[in-house]
Amino acid sequence: MPAKRPPALDRIDVKILAALQRDGRSTIQKLAETVALSPRATLERVRRLESSGVIAGYQAVVELRHLSRPVNVFAEIILDKHANSGRFEKRLAALDEAVECWEVSGTVDYVARFVCADLAAYEELTSALIDDAHLGVTRIVSHVALRPIRRFAGYPESLLVGKRS
Repeated sequence: MPAKRPPALDRIDVKILAALQRDGRSTIQKLAETVALSPRATLERVRRLESSGVIAGYQAVVELRHLSRPVNVFAEIILDKHANSGRFEKRLAALDEAVECWEVSGTVDYVARFVCADLAAYEELTSALIDDAHLGVTRIVSHVALRPIRRFAGYPESLLVGKRS
């Protein structure tokens, strides 16, 4: 089955996406006022964006510092052989502490963000990854985060426009 093509977005769709990135709990009424449409038309657009996969879901942004003082670590991960990448990715996806991971180009294979209770827990986690010969992890270079300067708060509106045909 061919992949479903994303819908063509107009300026109102882009405004809806930008507004929902800022406030995913916005009511349809408030969203409709923001984009200057009727609530019914706005709801239909939101549902179309959801069903097409452009809007992948909604989530609460938890301010973890109010609950605990975990350690955030950005790790550069290098594999011995790329033949192990599937096994490694599967293992990483199963780790709750791996909150984000990207395959990257350059001298490292992956950049992952781990959030652990403390440095000892992080050390235990990375030792387990390195010690598992089936994963083929050669090296992990860790960067402990000191403080956030800017956190992800949504994509720039200019990128929401998409490619014009």
